[in-house]
Amino acid sequence: MGTKLQFSSASHPQTDGQTEAINRLLGNLLRSFVGKNLRKWDLILAQIEFAYNNSTNQATRKCPFEVVYGLCPLSPLDLTPSPSTQQYSADAEQRANEIKKLHEQIRGRIEKQNSRYKTQRDKHRKLHTFKEGDLVWIHLRKERFPNKQNAKLSPRADGPFRVTQKINDNAYKIELSGDYGVSATFNVADLSPYFGDEEDFRLEDESSPTRGE
Repeated sequence: MGTKLQFSSASHPQTDGQTEAINRLLGNLLRSFVGKNLRKWDLILAQIEFAYNNSTNQATRKCPFEVVYGLCPLSPLDLTPSPSTQQYSADAEQRANEIKKLHEQIRGRIEKQNSRYKTQRDKHRKLHTFKEGDLVWIHLRKERFPNKQNAKLSPRADGPFRVTQKINDNAYKIELSGDYGVSATFNVADLSPYFGDEEDFRLEDESSPTRGE
């Protein structure tokens, strides 16, 4: 069937960032409509679906309805299928060609927008690679270390720890003490280079979540 598996994890949200962004958007829409009626969220899914599909996308500059059907409907009735006919329609053929041309334009806009996003993102990305024996800081993310983030003023990182094995440029095994109780394999986004005691006060900046992935 040509299906391609696209695995993702908490350490690699960039694997399918578009889905992550859409999920956040739909969650905000549901939260706005539901209000205090939390158990009736399924009753407004149709309205949420129509509202999202009828809103203009920043990348394509078109609403999803227009991408699929070639128009932005004013109401769900505008999407009602026409009675089937066996007669040839020149207007229908012209309309199909217009939608194909529209899809080509939208594909070009998406590629251009993705390139722009990548350029902006790369400006703030710091790529670090380590080798065995290097000393690193470990970022204490609350998802990975729930017992280490009990207050806003708690340290956001701990270390230094020694790199015992380089699996690849994105994953490393760290020599952890026994009281952590977590896997010793870390994504490079959760590691920062350790330069010595004089760099300890830079810990807050080095543990920023906007670092490279």
